[in-house]
Amino acid sequence: MRRRLIIALAQIPLVLAILGLLTFIGGIVGEYVVNRQDPFGESVPSNLTWLALIGLAVAAAMFLVWFVSVALLLGVQARRQGPGYGEAYRLIEAFKFEDAIPLLEQSIEEGKETVDVLMLLASAYAYAGRLAEAQKVADRAVVLYPETSAAYVTLSNVYRMQAMYDAAAEVLRRATLLEPESASNWAELGFMELYAGNESAALEAFERAAQQRMPAMYAVRVYYHLAEAYTRSGDARRAAAAAAKMVSSRDGLASWKSGLEALRGTSYGQRLAREIEAIEQALGDADASHLD
Repeated sequence: MRRRLIIALAQIPLVLAILGLLTFIGGIVGEYVVNRQDPFGESVPSNLTWLALIGLAVAAAMFLVWFVSVALLLGVQARRQGPGYGEAYRLIEAFKFEDAIPLLEQSIEEGKETVDVLMLLASAYAYAGRLAEAQKVADRAVVLYPETSAAYVTLSNVYRMQAMYDAAAEVLRRATLLEPESASNWAELGFMELYAGNESAALEAFERAAQQRMPAMYAVRVYYHLAEAYTRSGDARRAAAAAAKMVSSRDGLASWKSGLEALRGTSYGQRLAREIEAIEQALGDADASHLD
């Protein structure tokens, strides 16, 4: 919770900078409109001009504050996680899991055994096919951080890679209890409940996720499943609303597609690939009906 608060506070300068830019643009447009209405008037800076300049100054100052805040946060993270954490993260994004593992192991040897390092190391082991080692790291994350939802998410990811969907759902329930405002945790719980065959529990989790703001990558899957569930139950109004939200968040599907290569050959990867195909079909149907 503290980490999320810090990240949220770091976004305040960016928001103020954007407001400053909008003020600047509004002032310039307003000045143009006024001068156009009275082209022969005295050419002196009006209040709108000063407002625009103030907006520009605020935007410049806030952008500077934002960049400094981000740099400080990255510096703090590097000290907490170890110098290899950032590089390991980039390697994992490039699917170079075996290359990332030594960097993360070094961070742990240096005493940087944080939940983030353990989470990344467990993921690297799992994607590299070293599931026994991934399980050991994930179990340790839960032992060290029993009150941190990320530890249970880490463990659920390892269970998921082993197609142990009931076990994954069980630990995700613990994560939602620890962080009930996390839409991503509820979404992940819904996915695992669905894969485990617990459709009613999955629907409940998806509806909880939909009560909060979701990144597009979660929203597109959650609203697809909600639209399907509401259609089966005959609730056309809610099905249409969910389908519209699925379409509006369609860009999020690219995040899941980009990770399929790393999941090649796993049961979970095959399930996810079929689900993505079904969502793409639903999006295509929605586009076709809109054109009609």
